[in-house]
Parts: sequence; structure tokens; C-alpha cells
Amino acid sequence: MKSSLHTNAAPAAIGPYSQGIATTDLVFTSGQLPIDPATGAFPSDDIKEQTRQSLQNVQAVLEAAGLTMENVVKTTVLLADMADFGAMNEVYAEFFHEPFPARSAFAVKELPKQARVEIECIAAK
Repeated sequence: MKSSLHTNAAPAAIGPYSQGIATTDLVFTSGQLPIDPATGAFPSDDIKEQTRQSLQNVQAVLEAAGLTMENVVKTTVLLADMADFGAMNEVYAEFFHEPFPARSAFAVKELPKQARVEIECIAAK
């Protein structure tokens, strides 16, 4: 069984997908762009601010499932420019603590809405 997650504390899905899906044991968040759900806009073009907003959106979806960032076991970080990796990593470290989740990070050609970062995760209940 699976159930869709929805919260107004994260941006609404802009296509045929859910903000997250909960199963018996796991929660999967969709990739979270750095969209402020209150304004519908990016906080700025700064990679640190965009990373912080993306992770706050991930956090909101997890909270809709009754979880926290401590439940995260795997993240995937998509960057428009790998030169942003260090700055992204600084903010990322504010949200996760040992034992850190497993992580993949990729540079991609382009992200929706010209975002600089998109982050998704898998969390264990």
C-alpha cells in the first residue's frame, strides 16, 4: 500500500506527481525545488539560500508523514553547476547529523524554473 503526502508548507506539485509517497516502512519525497510555498518564488539566486529552501521543503513533506530529518536514510542532490557543491554542502550539513544519510550528488544540464538545486530523499519510519 502507498499513500500520497500533501502539505501546504511545501510547494504544490506542478505536474502529475505527489509531494511525497508513504509506504508501510518508507517515505519518498519528490525532488524539492527551492520554491518558497508562501510566495511561489525562489528566495534568491544564491545557492545557499536555495539549498536551505529546498531542504526546508523536504522537511515539510517529511513532517506531513510524521517524520523528521533524522529519519532520512538517502538523499539525492541535483545541481545546475557542480561549482556550487561546496556552498550547498555547507547548508546541507546544518540539516543532517551523524550518522549522515547516504547521498548522491549530480550536476545536471538544467533544472525546472532555472533552479540551482533540487533535493529528494528517502526516509525510514
